[in-house]
Amino acid sequence: MSDTSTKGNAVNGSTMKAAVVAEPQTLRVEAVPLPKPGPGQIRIQLEGCGVCASNIPPWEGRDWYEYPFPPGQMGHEGWGTVDTVGPEVQGFTEGDRVAFLSNRSYAEYDLCEAGKAVKIPQSLSGRPFPGEPLGCAMNIFKRSEIASGQTVVILGIGFLGALLTQLCKSAGARVIAISRRPFSLDIARRMGADETVEMGERWDVINRVAELTGGVGGYGEIQGWPERVIECTGKQEGLDLVGEITAVRGRAVIAGFHQDGHRTVDMQYWNWRGIDVINAHERDPQVNIDGIRAAVKAVEHGQLDPFPLYTHTLPLERLDEALNMTRERPDGFMKALISLE
Repeated sequence: MSDTSTKGNAVNGSTMKAAVVAEPQTLRVEAVPLPKPGPGQIRIQLEGCGVCASNIPPWEGRDWYEYPFPPGQMGHEGWGTVDTVGPEVQGFTEGDRVAFLSNRSYAEYDLCEAGKAVKIPQSLSGRPFPGEPLGCAMNIFKRSEIASGQTVVILGIGFLGALLTQLCKSAGARVIAISRRPFSLDIARRMGADETVEMGERWDVINRVAELTGGVGGYGEIQGWPERVIECTGKQEGLDLVGEITAVRGRAVIAGFHQDGHRTVDMQYWNWRGIDVINAHERDPQVNIDGIRAAVKAVEHGQLDPFPLYTHTLPLERLDEALNMTRERPDGFMKALISLE
């Protein structure tokens, strides 16, 4: 539910439009004070902001959230043009196009520390660039340590899984993509997946992966199975599969967002197989910035092509629709962007 009435429909020099989640599944777009950069900060006039699956729990409502949210909050995939440079800032000037780290980018303007912004080169002029999720994909790929000739299973083909499919193929790996939606499996094939498997009954999936990899054995003699399994589902069912299909001394990479409730794993089985488990979510802003820089280069050089994955673009006043689509994933949906131009 959204209230699209605003107290001001455009920036008048002192206010801007920003989305406010007033309560679970209730959105308002309000006129709020235009933020002013302090020392070391830059102000960005936003072109757009990606909508992330991590927004779903606060949008739906959980006991630990307090409402209303501050204006613009939840938006952390923003990009735009530097509008104002604060004192003590070096390396940025007005007019620079940037991707940046913040959490209030569901708005016309946002602030960030200068060290948390990355310039977008002229070669990508006019192209959407939600840097945070692209950088996230690069960091997950790096920590997965993919090598040519390996077999990699990617569990869950949303935006992140599709990006990782491209990256793993570019490294020379054989990629098996597992997802529930036929549309997602089609996207995986377009991104280079060698094999696709529909996410169905657990043992059906395990048996199909065994057929594709020569995986055999449970406790005791275990052979075959993929050297890398990257879990992008964010669901219990994804974790349930990880231990069953990762090779002995293989690497299981947890890339899914698991912050909406408790999870369990079969540690007895994971331990038996001697799996290396990587929690691939970075919490160091500098690592995130390094990932965005790597993403810029990967997109520039054609290693990564995210543009076909931006399937829906909506205005700020329809952010509630974008959030609901991100939760429900209708046919043809992969990634929503909020346009702020």
